[in-house]
Amino acid sequence: MLDVTSAHEIADDARVRANVVRLAAAQALTGANSAVIFATGAIVGATLAPDMSFATVPISMYVVGLAAGTLPTGAISRRFGRRAAFVIGTGLGTLTGLLGSFAILHSSFALFCVATFLGGLYGSVAQSYRFAAADGASAAYRPKAVSWVMAGGVFAGVLGPQLVQWTMDVWQPYLFAFSFLVQAAVALIAMGIVAGVDMPKPAPADLHGGRPLLTIVTQPRFIAAALCGVISYPMMNLVMTSAPLAMKLCGLSVSDSNFGIQWHIVAMYGPSFFTGALISRFNAPKIVAAGLLLEAAAAGIGLSGLTAMHFWATLIVLGVGWNFSFIGASALVLETHRPQERNKVQAFNDFLVFGMMAIGSFSSGQLLANYGWSAVNLVVFPPVVLGLAVLSLVSYARRRKARLEAVMGEFPDAV
Repeated sequence: MLDVTSAHEIADDARVRANVVRLAAAQALTGANSAVIFATGAIVGATLAPDMSFATVPISMYVVGLAAGTLPTGAISRRFGRRAAFVIGTGLGTLTGLLGSFAILHSSFALFCVATFLGGLYGSVAQSYRFAAADGASAAYRPKAVSWVMAGGVFAGVLGPQLVQWTMDVWQPYLFAFSFLVQAAVALIAMGIVAGVDMPKPAPADLHGGRPLLTIVTQPRFIAAALCGVISYPMMNLVMTSAPLAMKLCGLSVSDSNFGIQWHIVAMYGPSFFTGALISRFNAPKIVAAGLLLEAAAAGIGLSGLTAMHFWATLIVLGVGWNFSFIGASALVLETHRPQERNKVQAFNDFLVFGMMAIGSFSSGQLLANYGWSAVNLVVFPPVVLGLAVLSLVSYARRRKARLEAVMGEFPDAV
């Protein structure tokens, strides 16, 4: 029996590895979508918006799209399979680029916001790539599968900002209009890649199986995982969203901003080549804690100066911190559900994360415009402290329970 089980796991992991390659490539191309929006959204917003305080609204609309798309992505995946959701997502990515370019050419702020919202829907589908990579994988390979797919974002960090740098001036005087058109073409290429992912439709028994969602999400382990995700991603987004506009207000160039965003994205995804191995060795809670501490350190750097080097260092350290905390939190989520429960639990987790991002993102423009870059960085510290406290309490309770179970197993009459 053990030999049969092992053979099945090896076969499943072989299929998973093939999917990981495709999903990592799709992650790289999808990352160009978010990179273009984050690198240009606030600048285009400041140009088209009726007031400077609305400059980051296009990026906020992207985050709203991220939140709005999570539950439908889970429902489509559960009903028709993940591949169908992936193809729909890349279609929305193509529409994002076409509509964004049209909006810039016609100076329409409202239409540009619609385009970035569609980009958020595309991004919400792409967020499920990391969970899809673990489908069918052995327990030992799951963190590595998640990590390797996220590693595809390294190439997004190079591709996205360089795409902006190469194309932003092509259609003068319409800055970035051609960038969005090229982004639409990149999304079409991603569609061809995800169409080949080997993920069959769910079995009928999986559509209604498993425990109630409320039972799963009230587990202390899930609460800690979701809370850390809710803290790590929105705090990273708050600082990253504000940075390009803050750099412009400090007299730095668009090239400086593009360079900072490029290395931020590389730092977000570069550690993924070994984050999974770190999780396997040290466990997910420790990696999450290290990530949250790095995000706090990034905010500290942001408070220490306003030169290009300060902004770049802030964004790079922030990216590494996000990688550890978010991938670690995602690995924790995988420990809280059964296979037939995965779509609804993963979608609910992402809904919490990106819903909170949406709320925080709308305040970023007001925060930067009214209180400055220092206030943006100061906001990071209280949530990080909360996340570390909850993570420590849940981990301590889990260790204590394990020790008690060990004692009861060895001395059954002790209690």
